[in-house]
Amino acid sequence: MSDWLVPVLWVGGIGAVCGAALAFAARYLGVEEDPRIEQVTAELPGANCGGCGFAGCAEYAKAMVTAGAATNLCPAGGCAVVARLSAILGRAAEAVEPRVALVRCGGSDSEAIRSFLYSGIADCAAAAATAGGDKACAYGCLGYASCARVCPVGAIAVTDGLARVDPALCIACGKCVPACPRGLIALVPAKATLHVLCSSKDKGPTVKKVCGVGCIGCAICVKLSEGAISMDGFLAKVDYSKPLRSDAAVAKCPGHCIVKNG
Repeated sequence: MSDWLVPVLWVGGIGAVCGAALAFAARYLGVEEDPRIEQVTAELPGANCGGCGFAGCAEYAKAMVTAGAATNLCPAGGCAVVARLSAILGRAAEAVEPRVALVRCGGSDSEAIRSFLYSGIADCAAAAATAGGDKACAYGCLGYASCARVCPVGAIAVTDGLARVDPALCIACGKCVPACPRGLIALVPAKATLHVLCSSKDKGPTVKKVCGVGCIGCAICVKLSEGAISMDGFLAKVDYSKPLRSDAAVAKCPGHCIVKNG
């Protein structure tokens, strides 16, 4: 027998044995996947945004079927998706409160002062690491679009140096929240119509020096909001669990930082 034929036969034999072993394992040792996983995955939006807390829609579907994960964790799905998922899994439909991202700052370049000219990387974290950021307000939106770049649906745009969210496009995945180095973005109830667009914790005189639409801590809104707005130090904050229907807080706010939408 030729010297070269022996190793060829050995390699071929090993390959045949391994192939047979893999075929046996696939036939007799494989675990069949619950067909509901594919059904549930098909009902999810497919955004793979991670807002549910899982790596993607497929992982979330698997967790619902095999581990009993809640059906209302998909921020992009809404009530209709929850209803269909619950029907497939034979569960009662769980409550869903639609949310949207909100940038809690109104300090555009038309209203807020830039303390120096930043010419570094167009990234909010990089800008914040440069002398604390070029926005004179230490709490204001830097406007370098870090949040917009991580948004999977293009719901955030920066205009006049300020990040703004389009609630009609937002799926409330939450990716923008950690992207903001100043912690300005929060997920709030989509049904809420009044918001305080300021995050400054400074006293009124300091705020007025750097921004034309900042909270000055006067607490007038607290008196007009029937408990829906309270003060956190010098900053007014909305309690979204309480109804806030009066327009008086908007009209009377001397800092012009309370806005109404919807």
